[in-house]
Amino acid sequence: MEQKQDCLIRGTAMSGRVRAFAVRTTGLVEELRQRHDTWPTATAALGRTLTAGAMMGAMLKGEEKLTIQVQGNGPIGQIVVDANAHGEVRGYVSEPHIHLPSNSQGKLDVAGAVGREGFLHVIKDLGLKEPYRGSVPIISGELGEDFTYYFAASEQTPSAVGLGVLVAPDNSVIVAGGFVVQLLPGLSDEEITVIEQAVGAMPPVTALMDQGLELEEMLRWLLPDVEILEQMEIGFKCQCSRERVEQTLVSLGKSELEQLIEEDGKAEVVCHFCNEAYSFNKDELQQILEIASQ
Repeated sequence: MEQKQDCLIRGTAMSGRVRAFAVRTTGLVEELRQRHDTWPTATAALGRTLTAGAMMGAMLKGEEKLTIQVQGNGPIGQIVVDANAHGEVRGYVSEPHIHLPSNSQGKLDVAGAVGREGFLHVIKDLGLKEPYRGSVPIISGELGEDFTYYFAASEQTPSAVGLGVLVAPDNSVIVAGGFVVQLLPGLSDEEITVIEQAVGAMPPVTALMDQGLELEEMLRWLLPDVEILEQMEIGFKCQCSRERVEQTLVSLGKSELEQLIEEDGKAEVVCHFCNEAYSFNKDELQQILEIASQ
């Protein structure tokens, strides 16, 4: 089966009183699985967070960006995802080599890996002096419900969030994606009930995507009158570069650099987000020391 391009759609329904997003992140999640060598349960946890991040990034404007930190008490430790308004997403998990037995529904035990206690933090850089920070306690660890709770509690926007990652026996990602439906002011109780019932009756996102359902068809399942306003590509992009790593080394300061040159004679810096390794030999470190000494 040919791999569909990762993309995100944004639309409205019910005369603009409902906002909806749907995203396919299969390629993105598979790329990060390969870069970080995540095992299936960790792949699903990171993938669901990346999927939520892609849609939350699409809610931003211009050069705004955000960071999601899921800090649960489970074995995978922290999940960190960065996203922006241009569809660029990156992320990592503290312990990628986590795979747990399936849960009682026979699915990947994401809640067991994430933990059922802890916090979900969202930090938005909106170009203001201080970033916006929103934090909510983890309520299930399955992540879809946790982001649903975040939107309601922290952004005062009642929302339904569906996130899914389907992993193959060879650990590769078959499909990944999700949706966010947000209720804006002006909806009647009857209209809200109709949406809630549609969300409740909807099969898992991965089941629909695995059957080949397009993103627009997925939103129509929930919102028959949805009007698609925008489509954008989603992809992995890391902001790291050799120049940035050099600046980080300069910021270590003179004495720490001198110690590094004397003891190791070389340095290797690995980016958390993409696992790219940057190596510096003794001569290069000497040049960096000269800059740091100025």
